[in-house]
Amino acid sequence: MNIKIRQANHKDIPSILKIVNHEILNSTVIYDYIERTLEQQIEWFEQKRKNNMPVIVAVNENNIIGFGTYSIFRPWEAYKLSLEHSVYVDKDCRSQGIGKLLMTELINLAKKEGYHTMIAGVDASNKESVEFHKKFGFKEIGIFKEVGYKFDRWLDLIFMQLFLNK
Repeated sequence: MNIKIRQANHKDIPSILKIVNHEILNSTVIYDYIERTLEQQIEWFEQKRKNNMPVIVAVNENNIIGFGTYSIFRPWEAYKLSLEHSVYVDKDCRSQGIGKLLMTELINLAKKEGYHTMIAGVDASNKESVEFHKKFGFKEIGIFKEVGYKFDRWLDLIFMQLFLNK
């Protein structure tokens, strides 16, 4: 498999939307209930560009099979060097190293831009994601109990953190 990581463009938005909506409807990866519209995903993409935040995609034979992004952790000035990231891989392309490629690129971009730390919010039941982050050096910082509610159950959220320049 020949996978290329590149910056996303407008033509990639429908494929990104397909990945996002699958997770909304079928998992606790995204704590949301309602599928997003193409218009909402375009607005999200434009906001990322306006804020100079990357959206990267994993491409195999011209098919988008995953994407990653980050944003400032919280919308206040003092958080300007702290990021929260997201990495998503198409349901049919998992366990092939795509997430690793995306995460590696996000970390490299964040270091290049001079950010201090990356934070992951991971559903506590998603053990694969917790282990994935640990492989990159993320440490578990805390658990927020029962902060989400989806699929008729309460969800715990684990925060994990990686310092970029230590």
